[in-house]
Formats: sequence, structure tokens, C-alpha cells
Amino acid sequence: MKIAIVGSGYVGLVSGACFSEVGVEVTCVDIDARKIENLKNGIIPIYEPGLDELIKRNVAAGRLHFTTELADVIDDVEVVFSAVGTPPDEDGSADLRYVLEVARTFGQHISKYALLVTKSTVPVGTSKKIKAVIREELERRGVDIPFEVASNPEFLKEGAAIKDFMSPDRVVIGIESDRARKVMERLYRPFLLNNFRVIFMDIASAEMTKYAANSMLATRISFMNDIANLCELVGADVNMVRKGIGSDARIGNKFLYAGCGYGGSCFPKDVKALIHTGQEHGYHMRVIEAVEEVNELQKSIVFRKLSDLFEGKLSGKRIAVWGLAFKPETDDMREAPALEVIRRLLEAGAEVVAYDPVAMDEARRRLGDSIRYARDMYDAVVDADALALLTEWKQFRLPSWGVVSRAMRGNVIVDGRNIYDEQELHDEGFIYHCIGK
Repeated sequence: MKIAIVGSGYVGLVSGACFSEVGVEVTCVDIDARKIENLKNGIIPIYEPGLDELIKRNVAAGRLHFTTELADVIDDVEVVFSAVGTPPDEDGSADLRYVLEVARTFGQHISKYALLVTKSTVPVGTSKKIKAVIREELERRGVDIPFEVASNPEFLKEGAAIKDFMSPDRVVIGIESDRARKVMERLYRPFLLNNFRVIFMDIASAEMTKYAANSMLATRISFMNDIANLCELVGADVNMVRKGIGSDARIGNKFLYAGCGYGGSCFPKDVKALIHTGQEHGYHMRVIEAVEEVNELQKSIVFRKLSDLFEGKLSGKRIAVWGLAFKPETDDMREAPALEVIRRLLEAGAEVVAYDPVAMDEARRRLGDSIRYARDMYDAVVDADALALLTEWKQFRLPSWGVVSRAMRGNVIVDGRNIYDEQELHDEGFIYHCIGK
């Protein structure tokens, strides 16, 4: 089976590489000629564990190809996936210009039945706009070529995307006909053979499922952060509370960790988009609006703790930061809490020295020379008055506290991810603060 995937970003590359791994012949399409040339030469534009090797193996096997022109391959494929970006507009709505441009190109070049599948995260009702654009292009050409659209939202966790794709909790597919269903069943046959859940539904429900899933996970995070902040005021320990409620089978223990807020390419954008969809239909998404409000406040909690510990006098203080990416195993800094913490520290006159195992280049692109970049985690704490842990990378979990203590000028540690043992840090002579205790 042959397919094309338009958009060679995170979703497109992972999907293309994984489909090719199960025997599908895939052509990844992107208008960025430099990116395509780099991919042909084995240069991967994003960091995702295992993706580099997966792409190189399937390119060598002749199952994975790259081009800048969808028109060059559209006659040879049965399915075209749209995996382009849907960045948020100023009002929080999803910007669909790239999605509709893919539809326009699809309509301009198909010569036989083809299925256009939206993998990008798009608001409910987008499929109708896509179909209208395709019909418009076919009418302009004066042809009547059968086509269909479908929705196949992705549920990939950055840092574990390949595992999520190859061993999914579920595959959600929105279709409108038996013909489209049969095409998608054939494409996902390797997953059906392994008894993974492939759930077919109408397109509107598939589009909504993506937003509802991410918003539910974001809700759990903000709920626990709200509980953590109250725990600090009443003398409770949020870690004990998490264990207590997580043992309830009706609740479960996933996404109940308190911290300094969520970030990334999905949760912030999708929560805003769902709020905007509600507004468009005259409905007030009260719970989701509160989720966003709590998260925006939580992103600055590490700064507020540092400010309190230094009685508001952060000017001239050197603050070491461990972790810049929004989560481990990625270099993604979109909406990362580190950006808000660093911004506020710099505004307060503090000097920031940061280290992240993977996201240093991305940090330089975003922050320029406003902070100093350390060679490693221990270089970051040299002469630091305080250390802020913002991303729970594995290599930060068991540091040599003796080395840290000797290197630092001060002894303050603010743990934004609750990964350290309070008693151990106290025994080492540190003033230790975490979230929700």
C-alpha cells in the first residue's frame, strides 16, 4: 500500500516512519526544501528517541521517501494524510490555513478516487471546510472525481511517540462510508492483527475525541496543582494525597503529579481551541477555562517560591536552572514553564545559568544571550545562590549532592517536579522547597 503524508514535522515524521516500519510505502511531503534535503541526507529536524534510526532504516529499505511536491506522488497513493501544523490564533482558535492549503492542493491534483485523512488536530467541523475547498478546486478544473475525507487524530506522547504509534492504546478513525472504512482497515491491518483497538466513528466525534482527551489530561494536571497549592496552606502533603486518590480504581494514578504546570505543543493549544469552539457555539466551557487559568498561574510558582525565599530581593542573585524542555525526552520548549520562570527571574534582575540535556539549541534560539548556558548540570550550579529543577530528566534524579553543595554559593533548592527526597536534601544542608508540601 502506498500513502503520502503532508507535513514533515513531529506528527508527520513519526507517522511516516512508523507506517513504513510495518511495510507501507510512504512519501513524506513538506514545502520546506531545506528540511526535505536534510531528511534525504539523514538529518532529522526534531529530537525523538529512536526516530533517527527508524527513518534511516526505512529509507535504506526503500519504503520511506521525501519530496516537496505532493503533485509528484498523488497519482500513486491511495491515502493522503494531512499532518501540517494548526498553530493557535490570537483568540485561541486553531489556525487552519495550512490544513486548507493541503485540501486545495489535493483537489488540484487528484485524478482518481483518493482519501484525504486529517491527522492534524483540528476543531469539530473542519472536515466540512476541507470538503468544500476540494469541491471548489474540482469545479474550477471542470472535473468530477470521487474523493472522501476522514479523521485520524494522533495521540502521541513526545518522548514515547514511536511506542505510542506501534503499540497504541487505541486508534481513532472518523469516516463517512464503508469504502473509506475498508481503506483505513487495510492500512491499519498490522495493528488489527495485534488486537490493538481501532475505533471507527463519525468524523465530528473523532475530531472532538482528540480535544476531549487532551483537555481531560490537562484537567487532571491542573486539578492536582490546585490541590497541591491548598495542601501547602493547610499542612498536607500532596504526594500522600496523590497516592490516596490514585489507588481508587475509578480515578487511577495517571497524570496526578503536582508540579510547575504543563506545556508543549498539544495541551495549551488544544485547551484554548476547545474553549474557543465552545464560544463559537454559544457555550461557556467553565471547567476548561479554569484548567487554563490554574496552569498559567502554576507556571510561575517556582519563581514565586524563589522570590519568597529571598524576600523579594532577586536582583544580582545567580539562579541555576536544571531543565528547559516542557518535559523529558524532547527538545520542545513550546509553552514550557521554564520560559515563564526565566522571564520573571530576568525581570527581577537575577542572573540565570541553565542546562538541559537536549534543548540547549532550542533555548538559544528562543532566549538568545539573555541567560548563560552551562556545559553540564554541575557547571550550571557553580556559584549559584539557588537551584530550580524544572524538567524531570532522568540524569537529574540522583545527582551528587556533595558536588552540588561545594559548587553552589547558596543552599536553596526549589524542586518544581517533586522528584527529590526532602529529608536527604535537609541532611545535606540545603533549604528545600517543592510543590504541595
